[in-house]
Amino acid sequence: MSATNPFAGKLILVVDDEPRMIKFVQFNLELDGFRVISAENGLQAVDKVRTQLPDLIILDVMMPQMDGFEALKRIRVVSDVPVIMLTVKDEEDDKHIAFSAGADDYLTKPFSPRELGDRVKAVLRRVSGPSSTAQEELRVDDRLQIDFARREVLVDGERKNLRPTEWRLLYHLIQNANWVVPSEILLQKVWGYEYQDDVQLLRLYIAYLRSKIEIDTGNPQYILTERGVGYRFAMPEAAE
Repeated sequence: MSATNPFAGKLILVVDDEPRMIKFVQFNLELDGFRVISAENGLQAVDKVRTQLPDLIILDVMMPQMDGFEALKRIRVVSDVPVIMLTVKDEEDDKHIAFSAGADDYLTKPFSPRELGDRVKAVLRRVSGPSSTAQEELRVDDRLQIDFARREVLVDGERKNLRPTEWRLLYHLIQNANWVVPSEILLQKVWGYEYQDDVQLLRLYIAYLRSKIEIDTGNPQYILTERGVGYRFAMPEAAE
């Protein structure tokens, strides 16, 4: 394991229909200590997810026959492996589609080798932690229980599985229960310093979390918005 890259040796699957892009990404990731395999289309990608078990996927959006969004949907049927979408576009609609389909990040072409490496490490860091908590289970109230060890919640007795990024966001909100956490701090803690101004990304994931745990997402009782500041997890005194 490299001192500069704690994730050296992790296996990255690069999916792109342009051989030059694959070579560019592979060369720079290997310089950073990663192992790299590649696929030229979505079908190959799904097959390699099953057979090679990569630690992370870099997936191009604009591909013939099957675009990256459709490939991501098929990948999510068989695996929760973290995925960074790669595209020449930089539109809010595309970001929303990517995150809704289960992407963990979104990188716009052109990008520098340093930005590529930083994004890959940031995503791997998110999905690998937090590794421990002060308590394994928390009963918020009669309706909501949180199992830290399994990274899932029970809502009215129904198990809700959280994606790694959703878990990290919920974790940091609960760690500061009944205190307002500024948006830029949540973005730094969950995504990394380079994301501290991406308020729209935070809003999307707050909405995803609310859709899983709130009775009425339009009138939330757990994850509250403090306008112009950030968010607060409302914890009953009995559960603190």
